[in-house]
Amino acid sequence: MAPRAGPACRQTGVIMDIDRMKEELVARLCEKSFQYTEEPSFRLVSGRMSRFYVNCKPTTLSSRGMFLAGHLVFDAIRDTGVTGVGGLTFGADPIAVAAAFASELMGQPIQAFSIRKTQKDHGIVKWIEGDLTPGQKVAIIDDVATTGGSTIKAIERAREEGLEVVRAVILVDRQEGGLENIRKHVPDIVAVITRDDLMAAIGKTA
Repeated sequence: MAPRAGPACRQTGVIMDIDRMKEELVARLCEKSFQYTEEPSFRLVSGRMSRFYVNCKPTTLSSRGMFLAGHLVFDAIRDTGVTGVGGLTFGADPIAVAAAFASELMGQPIQAFSIRKTQKDHGIVKWIEGDLTPGQKVAIIDDVATTGGSTIKAIERAREEGLEVVRAVILVDRQEGGLENIRKHVPDIVAVITRDDLMAAIGKTA
């Protein structure tokens, strides 16, 4: 399923075109977060070498990148009825906060949350930080999907805490099977930007 391509978002009286926002975010990702080589040069977490390097953090932690990612991710979940958005720390955190902030600006507030990589072992033991209660509908997000492993882990932990996961949203899909793996856990999944989008922006084909 593709993100809803509504013509615009309204933010503090200013019309923001979703397609233009995506185009700008692609350009910023190409500048700060994406690299490509003809031969495999980048080692992935799995140990496999790849021609593609994607690290969204320099973009999503910048003010403009956060603004763009937040609005685009919010646009991808605004029709789901979710009351929370979050994912596995740390990649999902700035995007979740940005999407929650955008939701307030749009008059449709949702809560951000963060899922720990290791369970808290003091105070109230839990996987999730945020103002959520069991039974709430949430969207799980991630900055990048390769195999989908971190997103799947976040989905499983959200469900362990009693949350109802209704959609998954990936900011950048590397198109290496991650979405197909995630879809086995959450059928409704959206990729905001794909590797093909990034390659097209730099004038290359995969």
